[in-house]
Amino acid sequence: MQAYKERHSERTFNSRQLSSQDLSDLLWAAQGVNRENGNLTMPSCMNKQEIRIYVFAKREVSLYDPQTHSLKKITHGDYRHLVADRQEFVMEAPVSLVLVGDLDKMGNDDQRTREMVCVDAGICTQNICLFCSAAGLSTVPRASMNHKEIHRVLKLTNGQIPIMNTPVGYPKR
Repeated sequence: MQAYKERHSERTFNSRQLSSQDLSDLLWAAQGVNRENGNLTMPSCMNKQEIRIYVFAKREVSLYDPQTHSLKKITHGDYRHLVADRQEFVMEAPVSLVLVGDLDKMGNDDQRTREMVCVDAGICTQNICLFCSAAGLSTVPRASMNHKEIHRVLKLTNGQIPIMNTPVGYPKR
């Protein structure tokens, strides 16, 4: 109840890097496997598990694999400016989580399917926000980002679409 009470959007961040444990816990809370059958902490439409979480950090971009609870490096370099787009405060956060909806996993990309994928991204975002509240981390859910360049850098298919992002860090105060 305390996490719900304290949940709020925060746009200021301490520049200190997230600890490995905090990042690990954050990703597990967002979308980790919490049952022996492989189901996740977040429900998804028809259990398609179509939301992919990319971690944009100062030195690299990685993809979270919930089944192995590990990160796979996608590319070297700092691409957080693509997540920030024109909102510079995002660059203060040591990491930004970018949620990509994988329509290829859904079997089609009609309007209703896209809506359900967006709902699932919202559920994942709420998991992130509640974890951050409970762990004393700052975050703010956002949809603004340079979608076209993120699509290019991540080498996404036409059926994979960036939907939401959440910069995360320790509070500035």
